[in-house]
Amino acid sequence: MKVEHNESKATSAPVKVGCPDAKKDMVGYLKYMRDKDREMVRGIFRFFEVPDGFMSFVFKAYKEDDIERYDMYDGQIYTIPLGVAKHLNKNGWYPEHAFITDEEGKPMAKINKKIRRFGFQSLEFFDESEIQPDIVTVQKI
Repeated sequence: MKVEHNESKATSAPVKVGCPDAKKDMVGYLKYMRDKDREMVRGIFRFFEVPDGFMSFVFKAYKEDDIERYDMYDGQIYTIPLGVAKHLNKNGWYPEHAFITDEEGKPMAKINKKIRRFGFQSLEFFDESEIQPDIVTVQKI
């Protein structure tokens, strides 16, 4: 631990670099984030890559957590932890590349767009009774 002393001012306290309080603060912050990510949210799982399909995955975000398995069907309503919902919305895509030329005329690859594979649509701000399946009637003439 590095401690700097200032001899000219008798009232100033030494400045500590690498203080153990910083580690306690980080542990407290991680505990807060873990508790927040464990809050349950309700929503609809969307599987854009395979409509009406099924996806199974395992998830573990923090060292203290157990590995949990999730089996989800497209269009079904689930109550899952907030951390899992964030994972589904942030990590379910792959890039589609395009080639452009820079100022010097050299070809360069860039991400043209992100193709979403799956996601989780929150129902926190919706009334579940408002979401009705589309009813199609067929009339024989």
